[in-house]
Amino acid sequence: MNKMGEIKDHFDKEANFYDEIILKLIPYYREMVDALASSIPCDQGSSIKVLDLGCGTGSISKAILEKYPDARFTIIDISEEMLKIAENKIGSKSIDKSICKDFYKFNLEEKYDVVASSLALHHLITDEDKKKFYTKIFKMLEPKGVFLNADVVLGSNDDFQESYMKKWILYMEKSCSMDEITNNWLVKYKNEDRPAKLIDQIKWLEEIGFSDVDVIWKYYNFAVYGGVKTAQFL
Repeated sequence: MNKMGEIKDHFDKEANFYDEIILKLIPYYREMVDALASSIPCDQGSSIKVLDLGCGTGSISKAILEKYPDARFTIIDISEEMLKIAENKIGSKSIDKSICKDFYKFNLEEKYDVVASSLALHHLITDEDKKKFYTKIFKMLEPKGVFLNADVVLGSNDDFQESYMKKWILYMEKSCSMDEITNNWLVKYKNEDRPAKLIDQIKWLEEIGFSDVDVIWKYYNFAVYGGVKTAQFL
C-alpha cells in the first residue's frame, strides 16, 4: 500500500470518531476553524462558491456555512467515510459536488471565490508537490478569490521546532496517556505527515502570485494562513 493509500485507510477507520479525536489532538481546534471562516473577505449575504480540499467530516465547510448561509460547496476527500459524514453535517442542499479523490489525481475546471483546507495539505509528500498544488489552487480561484489553509507547520529552525513539539505533546497529555501519544499519534505524525516550514510556504504563495499573504492564527505548530488572487489576474 502506498503512502496515500495508508492515509486513506486510517481515515476510513477513524471517520466516526474523527471529530472527537481532533479535539484531543489539535490545540484550540475550534478557535482555528473559526479564525479561517471569519477571515473570508466577502459579504455575508453573498452566495459564494467554496472548494473544501480534504474536507474530512466537514467542520470547515460547516463553519463557513454558518457565516454564509447561501454558500455553495464542492467538497473533496480521499475517504468515502469522511465524505458521508461531511455531507450529513453540511446538508445536501448546500453541496454542489462531493468528490472522493486524492490530491494527486483530481483536477477541476471551475472557479471558486474561496478555496479552503484544514489539516490536509501537509499530506502532500514533497515541497515541490506543495508548490505545484498551491499553483493549482491559484488557478482555481476567481479574481480576488481567497485561499485559506489551517494546517500543521514546521518551525523555521530546529530549536523552534523542538519547542513546538513540546507544546503539542503537553496539549495532548490533557486527554491522552503518554503511551498513546508516543506509540500512536507521534508514530502516525512521523509516518504520514510531511509538514513544511510556515515561512517557506508564505514565500511560495507570494511567488505564485498571491497578494496580501498573511498568518491569521497560530499556535506553535498549527497555523491558519493564506492569500488573495492578485489584481493583475482580473
